[in-house]
Amino acid sequence: MRSTRCRWTVGFAAALLVAPVLAVADTGSPTSKSPSDAELIRIALSAAPAGIARQAAVVTMEADGTMRTLRKGTNGFTCMAGNLDVPGPDAMCADGASMAWVHAYMDKKAPPSRAGLVYMLAGGTDTSNTDPFAHAPPKTGKWIRTGPHVMIVGADKAFYEQYPKGSDPDTSVPYVMWAGTPYEHLMAPTK
Repeated sequence: MRSTRCRWTVGFAAALLVAPVLAVADTGSPTSKSPSDAELIRIALSAAPAGIARQAAVVTMEADGTMRTLRKGTNGFTCMAGNLDVPGPDAMCADGASMAWVHAYMDKKAPPSRAGLVYMLAGGTDTSNTDPFAHAPPKTGKWIRTGPHVMIVGADKAFYEQYPKGSDPDTSVPYVMWAGTPYEHLMAPTK
């Protein structure tokens, strides 16, 4: 897991949860002051409802790509602060199935076919709605920005067929991000 931008816009980001995407913290940046563990935990937990956040684990990605546990959890959810070097929020909180999905995304492997839930209640940063690995807006397109949302990842393909798709979705209603790829997922606004 060496990506600095995971959208689960995660969300796994985010995240996954994404991160979208789930994004994971890159606190080794020479251009920014590294936040304390307490600050990373506060940011990470902002992604989830209070009832989930109270018992969720919190992790961060170190500069070398390894994950470090900041706080152990008891409810099966894992929260991450996101990539703090990008503008906007990226914090995510994901259940076990979603974390497996995020790991597959970051490793560019086939995700498991097990539905999972990702909270990104602080919102998500700009991302492509069509290319899971885009690092810049396409020449004939734009980034989309998501507000607070939840994501359903790993669901059966038929589940996603009932929702709109495309490069410039209406982010005020549920829509599919990265449609037609192994990493397609439902983005559902919460506000």
